[in-house]
Amino acid sequence: MSTSDVQSSETERLPLLHETQQKKQKTPLPKLQVSILMLVQLAEPIASMSIYPYINQLIRELDITGGNDAAVGYYAGIIESLFFISESLTVLKWSRLSDRIGRKPVIMIGLSGAGLSMLCFGLSTSFWTLVASRCICGMLSGNSGVMRSMMGEITDSTNMAQGFALIPITWCIGGFFGFMMGGTLARPQDRWPNLFAGQFWAKYPYFLPCAIAASIIFVSFMLVFLLEETLATKRKRNISSDTVDRQLLEGTRNNESPSESMANVPLRSLLIPTIIIPLANQALLAFLDICIFALIPLFYSTPNYLGGLGFGPPAIGSWMALFGVMDGLFQALFFAKVVDKLGPKRTFYISTSCFIPIMIMFPVMSWLVFSRGVDYTVTIALLCQLVLIVAWDLSLASIFMFVTASAPAKNLLGAVNGMGQMTTSIAHAVGPVFAASIFAFSKDHNILGGHAVYVVLCLPAVGMMWLASHLPEELQNRDEDE
Repeated sequence: MSTSDVQSSETERLPLLHETQQKKQKTPLPKLQVSILMLVQLAEPIASMSIYPYINQLIRELDITGGNDAAVGYYAGIIESLFFISESLTVLKWSRLSDRIGRKPVIMIGLSGAGLSMLCFGLSTSFWTLVASRCICGMLSGNSGVMRSMMGEITDSTNMAQGFALIPITWCIGGFFGFMMGGTLARPQDRWPNLFAGQFWAKYPYFLPCAIAASIIFVSFMLVFLLEETLATKRKRNISSDTVDRQLLEGTRNNESPSESMANVPLRSLLIPTIIIPLANQALLAFLDICIFALIPLFYSTPNYLGGLGFGPPAIGSWMALFGVMDGLFQALFFAKVVDKLGPKRTFYISTSCFIPIMIMFPVMSWLVFSRGVDYTVTIALLCQLVLIVAWDLSLASIFMFVTASAPAKNLLGAVNGMGQMTTSIAHAVGPVFAASIFAFSKDHNILGGHAVYVVLCLPAVGMMWLASHLPEELQNRDEDE
């Protein structure tokens, strides 16, 4: 298939989503399959988010920085980025493989890698073992793009917003349990000395949250067996006589089924504006989003004399868990309604405009700490920032919808979502190192009072607003590709 073929299919075959919705009633979501899919996905945010409450303290205890608190951000950023660096090298291959062998085998491989990585992370006693564990997880992970492909295959134009709203909700719920688990179970010998008194827990004080996370991943692995395969060429279903005739005709011409032909489309034929623009928006959004979540635990754990809040792992875990609850509830109750009211593009544009106010809240809290100490005013400022981040997160499900709708056919969902996940992984790899390094540099050299990082990050946020304006006004409908 050439680029012109893909472009012509965009313009000739696909009606706009809102036009179809006017003719169709909403299709009920397949509750059982969606529930299993979300339970499977739940393991990944629990595992990945559980390290955030204690990663900065772990780096200090390994004495990587030589006692320089301001330099912790450099190493924390490296650890957080390594997963995404290694993932970006392999995720497109995993996604394209899922277009051929099915979604379920690729998800099971990814879960295996995540579980092994968490056990290695908990047993790490040096910087390089932390590096190895994160790289193992990233190289074997292709699940995020594959799960979005599955969601795209079990939803249609009428219930897509409901389906894709569940993805960030799952991450919020997983983040809640991950943050609580990491903050509560880290260094258990300090909290429950009678129960965790052995030498093992003294040598590996962060193994408990990692082991619990690995156990949850194992349960998710078993749940995959209950999922129905969604890839059309691998699932069992009744095929109409018209479909058989069409497949026989295409098979005669190409010696392969249409589904197999679409799955083998060269990637260069997908590099068209209708696909590139949503992917570019997703990449920049991912970069800014990961910068927020790299800065939050770093800012929370930074000592008061450097303008941070001086929180320990339990407080960091509690605040980030509170965000998970707020975000999950809001997404569950209001995302589909907001999209129905405003449309996906306006929802995306409004939510991304919250980034600059989110950045402004960091120096506001630093000023409050210097002038008043950590008191109720800081708590109010924290809550205001969390509300802004909840509004910001509406953009995540919105852009997932744009990327999924940009696929010329459902048999190319794996390839398109794989491209999206690859660019997201690159953005996630660059983001933590970029944000944490500038944070550390700003504090170390007192640039703009230690707040230069927030000014720097506002610049790509302005570019985000311009890029969002180039998204299509309406989603393209893919229902006719069944």
